[in-house]
Amino acid sequence: MSIGPDQSSSTPLDCGVPQGSIVGLSEFISYTEDIEELIHTHSLTCHLYADDTQLLSSMHLEEFDSRKPALENCLSPVQQWCARRHLQLNADKSQLIWSASRSTFEKLSAKDTTVKVGLTVIKPAESVRNLGVTLDSQLNMQVHISKVASSCFYHLRRLRQLRRVVAQDVRQRLVSALILSQVDYCNSSLAGLPAGALAPLQRVLNAATRFAADLRSRDHVTSVHRSLHWLPIRQRIQYKLCVLTYGAAHGYAPDYISNLATLTSAISGRS
Repeated sequence: MSIGPDQSSSTPLDCGVPQGSIVGLSEFISYTEDIEELIHTHSLTCHLYADDTQLLSSMHLEEFDSRKPALENCLSPVQQWCARRHLQLNADKSQLIWSASRSTFEKLSAKDTTVKVGLTVIKPAESVRNLGVTLDSQLNMQVHISKVASSCFYHLRRLRQLRRVVAQDVRQRLVSALILSQVDYCNSSLAGLPAGALAPLQRVLNAATRFAADLRSRDHVTSVHRSLHWLPIRQRIQYKLCVLTYGAAHGYAPDYISNLATLTSAISGRS
């Protein structure tokens, strides 16, 4: 690396991937891609994102006692795989979550739901954060919705100090950048939730609309939503699903999304 007339000395790289290089992302994928084969040999599935590896297993309640050891048996080879590549599997930062219905959790309470990674015992968490989305043990998304609503209202309280200072078009852009971006992020994961569960996000949208249009707290916002072309929360979720479906049908979506969709014409044989 050189900065002006100064140039650093070169050092041979025997392992790993140089951080910050242009091809570093592709090199890291090549460096770690065989871990997927290792996980699959233990009848588990996985998600890989950068240096984040997630192990997944689904089972019926009566299979729990036999499937949990399979998860633990996979972790030891993964730890050895990391050591061979001079990577560290930090068990203290690893998280575990079991997702099931409330009735199933009541039955699980009598079982040992912890998982061992070497000498470290990982206790199951009530919720975990995955790429900005908080998943709870019952997958009702209440924790995620609560955190998004809390963050949005925090930004709105700060923005209200600018209400008399900036013009309406600037307020609209601020709302789009700081509020709507959070509301819309991964909102397809909220599809199918009842109106009561989505209500906190709708209150966020209503409050953001009142700020953008300089309305009072009790003024109606439906007509303003239409004038700003801001869809209600449920329709925003439906719109996101439509965009993903269109992309999957026309080859614009990533393979992991396209592979989930099958055109009805392909099933019925019609063009």
